[in-house]
Amino acid sequence: MGIVNVLIQTIGGLGLFILGMKMMTEGLQLSAGKRIKKILEAVSSNRVIGCITGAGITAMVQSSSATTVMLIGFVSAGLMTLQQAVGVILGANIGTTVTAQLIAFKLTEAALPAIAVGVCMKFFTRKKKYRYIGEVVLGFGLLFFGMTVMKHGLAPIKNDPTFIQFFTKFDPGTTGGLLLCVFIGAVLTILVQSSSATIGLTMTLAMQGLLTFPGAMALVLGENIGTTITAELATIGSTNVNAHRAARAHTMFNVIGVTMMLIIFPYFIDFIKYVTMVMGTGSVDQVVGGDVVNIARYIANGHTLFNVINGTIFLIFLPLLIKVAVLLSPKEDPSEDIFRLPNFSTKFDDTPIAALAKARSEIIRMSDAAATTLEDTILRIEDRDYKKLSKWKRIEDYLDDMKLEITAYLSSLYQSDLSRSEAKEISSLMRMTDNIERIGDSVENIAQLAEIIIEKNLPFTSYAQADLKTISEQTVAFLDLVTDGIQHPTENLMVKADEMENSIDRMREEMRHGHISRLRSGECGIDPGLVFIDLLMNFEKIGDYCFNIAQAAAGIK
Repeated sequence: MGIVNVLIQTIGGLGLFILGMKMMTEGLQLSAGKRIKKILEAVSSNRVIGCITGAGITAMVQSSSATTVMLIGFVSAGLMTLQQAVGVILGANIGTTVTAQLIAFKLTEAALPAIAVGVCMKFFTRKKKYRYIGEVVLGFGLLFFGMTVMKHGLAPIKNDPTFIQFFTKFDPGTTGGLLLCVFIGAVLTILVQSSSATIGLTMTLAMQGLLTFPGAMALVLGENIGTTITAELATIGSTNVNAHRAARAHTMFNVIGVTMMLIIFPYFIDFIKYVTMVMGTGSVDQVVGGDVVNIARYIANGHTLFNVINGTIFLIFLPLLIKVAVLLSPKEDPSEDIFRLPNFSTKFDDTPIAALAKARSEIIRMSDAAATTLEDTILRIEDRDYKKLSKWKRIEDYLDDMKLEITAYLSSLYQSDLSRSEAKEISSLMRMTDNIERIGDSVENIAQLAEIIIEKNLPFTSYAQADLKTISEQTVAFLDLVTDGIQHPTENLMVKADEMENSIDRMREEMRHGHISRLRSGECGIDPGLVFIDLLMNFEKIGDYCFNIAQAAAGIK
């Protein structure tokens, strides 16, 4: 019965710890999501600045996995380059060590008051801002309460000969023992999907005297390898090669770093002890009241030193890391099916910023398809190639299907717990999707008019041909502008959009009046004239839809 109680309390405590971590991360993302997104979008190609940014954001959201998943989403959406993302990932590994440092402060006495305050703020306040803060405070309390439960659960076995004998297997004094510790640490982290949780468990075992400091550090090194599984899982189903490369760079960073530390493991342990004692901490083996009181700080410092040293080395060799990541990732497929429908999975559901970036990337792809079919249809009016014109129908069906898939995904996201800015962004993305599909409908109308032109061999005057060329070029340029605006919104997007929309409206009126004059003078026939007017109307409609997309991209509607 004793072993059952130990397992229940230890696993239950670990569950509370993971729940607390999840609540803290989600609360911080909801309260600071808009700022995080702006920071990530503004990251420069400077690897040092990227690394500092990654450390800051991860310290803010208390989860390197959350940061890495966000980055995978941003790279997939084309909002960040591979070099920018990898620089931030290096910093994310440093930022995640803040959690271990926080645990080492032993703030267990603040756990229950934090839970009480957090529950009051989360469930009994009206403002979302205070509810999010309450979620962070409640998560903080649950995290430390989970540590307390694990500590009490493990206390009865620290003097049990059977368990002492079991834990002696985690002896890094031999190569086999060292590798076993790393392997167990990696597997545990893969299972619970949180390196902070397994590091918290490692600290608890060490404080109870069940693990030596070298054994605990070997487990921590393994836990650093295990945390890379989250990024790898986030790329499953992704066709963006840079997303795979970013995840591969993250894995290589940790695996190579751990390998280097294993080679110099005894010296690394001595270095941690030296640095920690210089900081004023007592002996690593000091026991007070049956607990090894200082070992948690040594483990936290070891975790931080590993990632700082590793990050510094790889910052220097970042271009080489990226080259190897490219070699180990899937190759770009130039013949990728442009009619591929979105592959929305649940992997980004806990990270709304990444989920919205993924949706945005699919909307950009949809807009590119609309632009391609528009340009192709305009060419068919000029060269009157009926065979090539037939492609429009498949693309129009594809745009309809894309709208359904994207709208369904955004609707499902809307039902989750979102910040106000995220909810507004979903509305904007839906507006973009709807207007791109309408552009497809207008292109369908233009294609059907082109079929009439070809079938009836309708002649256009040189003036009409010049007018169609002018307004079609302006319409294509407008669609290109808003497609770029979806991916990289700029401050002057609406100024340019307003100018282009007014320009197309003005062109339509002037060209319509010019056509009426030619019709009266007999220069233009009635049938070609009717088709000409309809073409102008559809180009003007596309201009209106592009303006709506620009408003959504700028966050106005």
